[in-house]
Amino acid sequence: MSELPSGWVWTTLGVISETRLGKMLSAKARSGVGSRPYLRNKNVQWGRIDLDDVLAMDFSEGELDRFRVLPGDLLICEGGEVGRAAIWRGQIDWIGYQKALHRVRPQGGIAPEYLLYGFMWLAQTNAFEPHVTGSTIKHLPQEDLRLLRMPLPPLNEQRRIVAAIEEQLSRLDAADASLAAALRRLAVQRRAVLFAALDQAGPPKVSASELLSVSIGGVWGKEPGADEVDVSVFRVTEFRADGLLDPSTAACRSITHKQLASRELLPDDLLIEKSGGGPDRPVGRVALVPIHQGHAVCSNFVQLIRADPARIHPRFLFRWLQRRYLDGSATAHQTASTNIRNLKTPNYLNLLIPVPPLDEQRRIVAEVEERLSVIDAMRLAIERAERRSATLRRSILERAFRGELVPQDLSDEPASVLLDRIRAERKIADATPRRRRVKA
Repeated sequence: MSELPSGWVWTTLGVISETRLGKMLSAKARSGVGSRPYLRNKNVQWGRIDLDDVLAMDFSEGELDRFRVLPGDLLICEGGEVGRAAIWRGQIDWIGYQKALHRVRPQGGIAPEYLLYGFMWLAQTNAFEPHVTGSTIKHLPQEDLRLLRMPLPPLNEQRRIVAAIEEQLSRLDAADASLAAALRRLAVQRRAVLFAALDQAGPPKVSASELLSVSIGGVWGKEPGADEVDVSVFRVTEFRADGLLDPSTAACRSITHKQLASRELLPDDLLIEKSGGGPDRPVGRVALVPIHQGHAVCSNFVQLIRADPARIHPRFLFRWLQRRYLDGSATAHQTASTNIRNLKTPNYLNLLIPVPPLDEQRRIVAEVEERLSVIDAMRLAIERAERRSATLRRSILERAFRGELVPQDLSDEPASVLLDRIRAERKIADATPRRRRVKA
């Protein structure tokens, strides 16, 4: 944006705020006035401070003022999701912050909430990208933070913009909460459909491993063109909420003809997630391979299984394994580390499955899929509404920082006058000697 509304000016964060990087954590606790709480990167979420897991460290007497967070200060993530920001509201009387965070203290005449929404706007326009360093873990140096450009309206208009943003976002928040509740209800309905229909098949009798013609782990391969044949590789990333795979996002890799011969995916093959997950999501999700173009395999985090069509309908097996995931059967067959879960695939494939006649299997599958198609259509409609909500959020911020969200008031003091006053006050403050603390 080059042209600004009347009374607005372009400025940088270093002009309209005081910035400071947090305290470096040391291996040894420092001797000082004692242990004090401090905020980390994980405590700062977009627009809010999460106080569920606040740690403490020693701050010396000289650090108490330097690293104290005051009400109205913004905390900005220096690494990870660079630029993620929240305002400290003074929930704890004294709290510090570590080096993973920048403290941004607005100058007089700058509304903290305006800066917060400004950071959200900068994030959605990728304005941080030219300033970040690092490839694996990104960082935003303090010098670059100060160079971030932001349009600045008069103070009164800042307040009107904030009020308008918060009114509109609160409505979207309420709508999003309703959509999330609807998705939870659909998940309950999906579970009920699977359980009710599949219970008609009778008690489980045969282990899944006895009903397969193929069971083999996947392969990741090499960079495209580096081996004998290029293929699409389906990963856990391609698992959709409805249990199908999304071929459009598959990775392109290169493998040998021998690897392809034993692992090439056919329509109605099943893929089982055997590595990944997390504390709130066990591994063992299952996905059905759709009709796809070209050669395809699954990754090494996934197990390919192929039903023996003489004994079991592939989609009956698919729906039954979905049911076993939902009833928690997969959880007993996984190992866990801090951040990843692994499925003990041979043990998991010993789960028992009912095997009614093939005609009965086809009837049950048709009944399940007819009912689930209605639920899936509702889910897709809700997901479209969620995407529209996200688009509206971006539009609100874009309009706000183009000066189109609220009307201008010619009686407002121009932002240029505000900037002149900020510069004058900072010049005086810089010229004033600081008084040293005298120990008693």
